[in-house]
Amino acid sequence: MKIAILSPVAWRTPPVHYGPWEQMASNVAEGLVKRGWNVTLFATANSLTAGTLQAICPEGYEENRELDAKVMECMHISLLMEQAQEYALIHNHFDFLPLTYSRLISTPIVTTIHGFSSPKIIPVYERYNDVGHYVSISNSDRSSRLRYAATVYNGIHSADFSFNDQPEDYLLFFGRIHPHKGAADAIAIARKTGHRLIIAGIVQDEAYFNEQVKPHIDGEQISYIGPVGGDARNKLLGRAKALLHPIYFEEPFGLSVAEAMMCGTPVIAYKRGSMPELIRHGETGFLSGALDEAATFVSALPQISRKACHDWSMAQFSVQKMVDDYIKVYEQVLMKTVSLP
Repeated sequence: MKIAILSPVAWRTPPVHYGPWEQMASNVAEGLVKRGWNVTLFATANSLTAGTLQAICPEGYEENRELDAKVMECMHISLLMEQAQEYALIHNHFDFLPLTYSRLISTPIVTTIHGFSSPKIIPVYERYNDVGHYVSISNSDRSSRLRYAATVYNGIHSADFSFNDQPEDYLLFFGRIHPHKGAADAIAIARKTGHRLIIAGIVQDEAYFNEQVKPHIDGEQISYIGPVGGDARNKLLGRAKALLHPIYFEEPFGLSVAEAMMCGTPVIAYKRGSMPELIRHGETGFLSGALDEAATFVSALPQISRKACHDWSMAQFSVQKMVDDYIKVYEQVLMKTVSLP
């Protein structure tokens, strides 16, 4: 039985530095392959998979700005849909656009909703409620207008994040530089508590970076090191005293939060979106209502067991757990039509 995984094409799958949707598509695909499933990954041509790769886009349109995003998306989605009958199930990680094929093919589509970019896109999902099989990545990120098959938390490769119980004396901000993520608040928390802060991530909002982040970068107390991936990410997260996650939006999930805890690093986050589902207040970090309160929690970090952070993340946010949960969804969808391997 063949399963198709549809990844976005903004970045390579898996991404080199940034690309959370591509990363999750990769984690699901590779996890299924390890379980013996026949998986075809639809992604950019430079993508990597142990399964079968099909591609029509040479590389991500965010990596090569000469590519037209809409053209790449249309060609990519149609490449799969034109051969949909060859697959028992399609697992869509590409937002709402593939749903427009739902009534034109007989292959069931499981769609992971990685977040709503705007309430304006909900009518598309709503239109296909009767034929869609929607999965939310947190209970907080659900619309009352949609029918859901399950909630499946994002899963990360535990082998990529090693436990560290001997942290260094720095705080870390790890994420895109955008007002939603609150890098300026992380700087303020570090200054209030007299801690060194390392900022890592892509600059997604140049104006915000230039006005609220860059003026504070001195290379001593406040450092910006750009995007970080691979083993460098593992070391950066694991050696931090805490990850600061002062978000200003209802974040559907937080990969860096799960990754930090897997390394044993507690997280201080604003209590918004999925944070109460990811962080156990007082056990794996702290949930705060505002900047001043978040700063007070820095002094309470010694009471957090880094082993407890690691154990919690392993139990809830590993690839193994995520793949187990998705297989249950597939079984629900396919039970009446095919037999599973």
